[in-house]
Amino acid sequence: MFLIYFLLWVVFNGSFTLEICLLGLGIAGALLAFSCRFMDYSLARERRVYKNAFLFLRYCCLLVTEIVKANVSAMHLILTQREEIEPALVSFRTDLKSQAGRALLANAITLTPGTITVTLEESEYTVHCLDESMAEGIQESAFVAYIRKFEETL
Repeated sequence: MFLIYFLLWVVFNGSFTLEICLLGLGIAGALLAFSCRFMDYSLARERRVYKNAFLFLRYCCLLVTEIVKANVSAMHLILTQREEIEPALVSFRTDLKSQAGRALLANAITLTPGTITVTLEESEYTVHCLDESMAEGIQESAFVAYIRKFEETL
């Protein structure tokens, strides 16, 4: 939060001088102290956010990479002269503990072209795949590994 407060101060001022920087550091510190005292915020939570920021950035890069790969796969499936596309409904369970982690996995599956999360009940997913080949390895994908890391650190 300190960094966010400071960056907002600099952006709202529109210029960056030594006086603005020093005053911004003081104001950001005061706002952080206020947040910790009255808004149930802690410095431990701040450290966890900074610690997990790199992991979250890597997850976003993985998501973009998987979206691009799935786009290429879906285009290949559409543009080839294959006579029959074989859609499939796949059900699987995952060992993700948090509700947020399971929802994050469902959203990642749905964002990836060619797959849609149809239902999510507790830890059981039902996913519709455009073709059977897209269903391979969906249960133990890289998304699950990253979300497990998130759950371990939080």
